[in-house]
Amino acid sequence: MLMMLPVAAIAQDNTWEQTVNAAGVQTNPDAKYLAGAVPLVDGRVVFETTIKAPGKSGAQIFEILKKDFESIVKESNQFEQSRISIADKEKLQLVGNYQEWLVFKNKPLNLDRTRLLYHLIADCRDGEATIKMTRIHYIYDEERDMQTYKAEEWITDKWGLNKKQTKLARVSGKFRRKTIDRKDYLFNRFANLLQK
Repeated sequence: MLMMLPVAAIAQDNTWEQTVNAAGVQTNPDAKYLAGAVPLVDGRVVFETTIKAPGKSGAQIFEILKKDFESIVKESNQFEQSRISIADKEKLQLVGNYQEWLVFKNKPLNLDRTRLLYHLIADCRDGEATIKMTRIHYIYDEERDMQTYKAEEWITDKWGLNKKQTKLARVSGKFRRKTIDRKDYLFNRFANLLQK
């Protein structure tokens, strides 16, 4: 059954092409997705950011992030398995386990998407929070020929880029691009909340 998703979830064409910037120099629109964009920590893909929240206590930051972690669970792209697994007020730590649709292409009679599974971890302190996105997995093509991938074996520089590391890989590159886009969206969302 074809499911139409909101416009915000619709993916753009994954075609790679060079563009020319204002100075007339050719630039690669995929530059932010190339070498080093997917960090490995002890062999695992871990996206991490520390967000400053001047004037806010660790407890205030914890409550702000807890509310937003809970709101993500209720978004329309989430599966019922999405939940907050740890909300420790004493340690000021949050862990959310999410399963959601990551859409590559959504056109009539052509819906290309994967189930994205990941953990968000927030460690809160006075004036800042460190947030990680890790334990990333994909379940692809569930309706026909289900395939599962770990981020470490699919979107790292070795697997998500061509051999010269100048372009996204033909298949795994779309997973790399959309995962980085989702991470950027979430980290920016949290920064906007904490820096109000």
